[in-house]
Formats: sequence, structure tokens, C-alpha cells
Amino acid sequence: MRQFPLEMHHMAPGRVVEWRLRSTAAEAADTGDPVGRKASFNQDKHFTVAEESRAADDPVASWVAVTFEVAGPLDEGALAQSLLSFVQRHEVLRCAFRRLAGEVACEPFDPASLALEPQQVAAFETSDLLREFLVERFKRSIDTLSWPLFIMGAVEREDSATVYLAFDHIVCDGMSMPIVAREVSLGYEALCRGESVELPPAPSYLDFAEEQRRRYLSIDARDERLDYWKAFMGEAGEFFPRFPLDLGVEPGRMYPIVNEASTLLDAAEAEVFEKTCLAVDGKPFMGVLASVAVCLREAGGPGVYRGLMPVSERGRDTWAHSVGWFVNTLPIEFDASPGRDFAQVMASVRAGFGEMMRHLDVPFVRAWELLAPEEFAARSWPHPVNFFSYIDMRKCPGAERHEDWRPTTHVWSARANGACSWFQRDTEGLHMNSLYVDTPAARRTMGDFQEALRLTVQEISRSGGFRRPIALTAPRRSVRTPLDVAAAFARRG
Repeated sequence: MRQFPLEMHHMAPGRVVEWRLRSTAAEAADTGDPVGRKASFNQDKHFTVAEESRAADDPVASWVAVTFEVAGPLDEGALAQSLLSFVQRHEVLRCAFRRLAGEVACEPFDPASLALEPQQVAAFETSDLLREFLVERFKRSIDTLSWPLFIMGAVEREDSATVYLAFDHIVCDGMSMPIVAREVSLGYEALCRGESVELPPAPSYLDFAEEQRRRYLSIDARDERLDYWKAFMGEAGEFFPRFPLDLGVEPGRMYPIVNEASTLLDAAEAEVFEKTCLAVDGKPFMGVLASVAVCLREAGGPGVYRGLMPVSERGRDTWAHSVGWFVNTLPIEFDASPGRDFAQVMASVRAGFGEMMRHLDVPFVRAWELLAPEEFAARSWPHPVNFFSYIDMRKCPGAERHEDWRPTTHVWSARANGACSWFQRDTEGLHMNSLYVDTPAARRTMGDFQEALRLTVQEISRSGGFRRPIALTAPRRSVRTPLDVAAAFARRG
């Protein structure tokens, strides 16, 4: 399972059917006052930005989507029931968000009041027409301020189907997508056999949000749990670590995005890379982060890496099967200065990561609000930010069936003022998906950076370390383009 742009996904053409979620309680005339459970800090900020953008006639938009395959002729009734059961199971998916007394509240609908209505959309004769439809469908259908906050559908063929679900970020995170694919697929397969499926407990994200607010809403900027953030900000008082390379952006301006993905290491190379990292008492994500830091330095960035890193708040068991936005974001800093070999940089990454993990306490949005209130009032991060994310998809729920379901994740955002990169490891290798501003400078910078990173991780897998300088102007004939990745995925199918 990997993440790449929806535009790169090769899907055979077919007939599209969607299921519209509705609530009989929401449609009743006497719904009464909403329950009004409080949103999480992530949700509150996301909803507020959507409100302010709409008021300024400058709407922002983003979505997270998952697609997966169903073998054989589709049983529409079984799929519809599996989708409905999935939504009923996860409380955050049956919530409407609204502002009450100045706070963003969630109104969860009774599971028994929910129903799905099938809608026959259209038949598409080519993959290109189908892909264009889905891209526009996701962009136009996901609205933070309107319920429901996701769409569900399938592309039907005589002997197979591709199921898709696209969500507003307010109800899920990237780690929720494997859960979606697993639960809907297992539920569908069981219904087709005339059986029921036993799923592990999935506590409500609303309970997580309630506990989070109870613990952190009352703290102030003097709280000692913010000392790690304050130390990271230093005398300059800069909350957001800057992306160190030129992207050609103007202050205060947002840009259309480039969304691209490629493979950095194939399966065999990724295995060797992992063993190389383990040999110096590190983990694969640390090796990738070390490589990123060295490539940024070689391109003109500082010797000390400073960036933001998302960290899952699911824990090992409690929220492992729950859908929601279980992500905290923390700063990390480590030394990647010239002259340090792979083992030395890895030791610095390990120490920096260990220090970061000792300060998981305060949610990112709450720290942002308390320590950078002027920037918190804005609708976006103030400048291009150094951001790194890594997920080993082989460890996600349902990974043992990924070969059958062939799930893929897709993210999209309308505009940005910087660059974000996500790295995924799966059974086929190490992959990278980047969203960045569509400027000439950014295209050059990110193109060179990605190729340098590819050469660096390949060098580590071959020789065990940084054996030679990273040449940002190296010939780029070895690069696998988005079309290459799409073709490779098609061959898997």
C-alpha cells in the first residue's frame, strides 16, 4: 500500500455507482439541540480555517482518499451494507460539525438513523475519462462545512470493481485509510458468504478528543510541558522551522500545487537499506530522515536539521482500529554536519528522535496557539516549513491482505505555500509523495532534491553509508516518473 496522486492511478473503466449517506434524525423537523461534544484541537483549527476562508471568499480545500479492489462481479447490496456498518461503527464519521457558543462542537447522529441511498452516476468508456471524473468529484464534493464529510462509491465491471472513499481531513488521518480498506473489504466478503465479521474494538475518536481537551485546554504558555517547544524556537522565537531550500514563494501568498510521487528503492534495495540501518542501531525511518538531512545540507541547507514530524497518537492498542485524526506534530533537531559518516548521523537522528518522543504531551495546535498566537490567527503556516513523514504500510491493520485488495492512498490540497513530503514503505519498496508549490524554482529544487535523495538511499543500500558527495546535477535518466509508477501499478493489477 502506498500513497500517490489520484491522477496517477490506473483504473479500468466501468460504471460508477455512489452511496449517499443521510440521517433521518437530521431530516426530522424536531431534531432538538445538538449534543455538542467538543471537537479536538486539530478539528477545531481545521474547521475555523474553513469558516474564515469561506467568509473571505477564499476557500481552502483538501481531502484524503483510499481506493481498493474487489474481485468478481460486485454485489451492490453487500457493499452498501458493509459501507453503512463501517460508518455506524466509527462515531466521528456520523458527526456534523458546527460552532456553538464560540467553540466547534460535534453532533453525532444515532447509528440507527443512518441510511445509504444508491445513485447511478455514469458509465465511463476510458480510464482517462474515469480518472478525470473522480479527480473533479473529490474536489467538488468534500466540504468541511457540510455534512456528510465524505463520499463513497465504486467503479463496477463484469469481473471486478474498484471501491473508493474520499474524506475531509477533519474526520480522519492517513493511518485511517488502511483501516477503511480492511473493514469495508472484510465486511463485504463476509456478507457475500452470508456471514458476519468479528472486528476488534474501535473506541470513538470523540472520546479521545474529549480527553485531550480536558487535559490541555486550561494550560498556558508558562506550562513546563512547553519547554521543549520553547528550546526549539530559541532566541529567534520561530515556531515553524523553515524549509531550507529556495521554492520561489512570496510572503503571504498561496500557490497551486504539484502533487507527484516516485519510488526511491525497490523491494530488494529496501531490505538491504533496512539491514544497514539496523546494523548501526537505527531504524529505516531514521535512515531516510538522515538521508533527507544530508541532501538538504548538500543543496545549501544548514548542517543541523530542524523540522516538524507527525507522530501517531493511537498507541499500540487503544486506538489502533479507530478512524480519526490521531496525529500530533513535533519538532525534531539533530546534527548532520559535513564530515559525519552514516553511523554518526544516524546516532544524531536517534538521539533527536528520542528527545522528541519524551515530549509528546502537548498537542501541536495547542502549542501553536500558546507560543505563536499571531501566526495561529492566520489561515496557513507562515512560510515553507521543513516537514517529514514516514509510514511502514506493512505494519498497518490488514497488511496481510494488501496483495488481494491493492489499496492505495491519495491526498490532495488546493493550494500551499511550501512543500510536504510523505514516505511509505511497502512490500514493493520505499516510495515518496510530495506536495509543493507550483513555481519554477520549486520544480527545479524539488526535482533535484528528489533525485539526490534517490541516489543517497541507493548508495546506502549498496555500500552501507555516505561514500561520495551527493551530486544535485547528476543525470536524471534513472528517475522513475509518475507515469512509470502508474504503469508499474497497472502491471500489478
